[in-house]
Amino acid sequence: MTEIKLPIIGYMQSPYKEKFGIPRQPNLVQVESYIEMVGPYNDLLAFEGIEAFSHLWLIWQFHDNKYQENAKFRPQVRPPRLGGNQKIGVFATRSMYRPAPIGLSVVQLKEVKKVGKNVRVYLNGSDLLDGTPIMDIKPYIQYSDAIIEAQSGYAQDEPSRKTVIWCDEAEQQKQQLLGNGKISVQTIQELEAVLSLDPRPAYQEDEERVYGMRFADLDVKFKVNTQYIQIVEI
Repeated sequence: MTEIKLPIIGYMQSPYKEKFGIPRQPNLVQVESYIEMVGPYNDLLAFEGIEAFSHLWLIWQFHDNKYQENAKFRPQVRPPRLGGNQKIGVFATRSMYRPAPIGLSVVQLKEVKKVGKNVRVYLNGSDLLDGTPIMDIKPYIQYSDAIIEAQSGYAQDEPSRKTVIWCDEAEQQKQQLLGNGKISVQTIQELEAVLSLDPRPAYQEDEERVYGMRFADLDVKFKVNTQYIQIVEI
């Protein structure tokens, strides 16, 4: 047997509406999201006891990339953390362009509850695109899964962050949206945390370029320089 089939047990509902801007690892930004379970897995009995665990492993599918099922195997990729210019073995990375398009993320569990006829698993810290298929959920075991002395190669340290500022026009737009209830303070805080990680490809350094990113219900325009991220429009 050269391949296996996995069920889809649910779909991620997240403010990340496109790949650009998603943190490159989980838990860098405490964004709230939830998994909408599908039948027959939308049964609260399947989650009995899960509240005793603070964190979960999610096993999921890279469903929105250019890597096709019949694509030729590429043994090397260019990790963003290395500037996007240096090649390294695909199995030494978490790149989406791999033989099995499967991702693995640790997230914080908030709660599991029934909403109407649906069962939802509410989370913090996800790095998953909205609509991502979920294949499995497993409890995170602190004594065995957390290895303090582990070496993480080129990704040993958390990425640095930039200060996020708002230009006058964007600040006015923000206050108007907050005032009429179209966005929440939490959404603004999550947006700023996401942008602070500088979502640009590492090789792009044009300080005059205006970048666009969709986050929640916002279409965000911003510029980047060596010190800060400036939001110019939402």
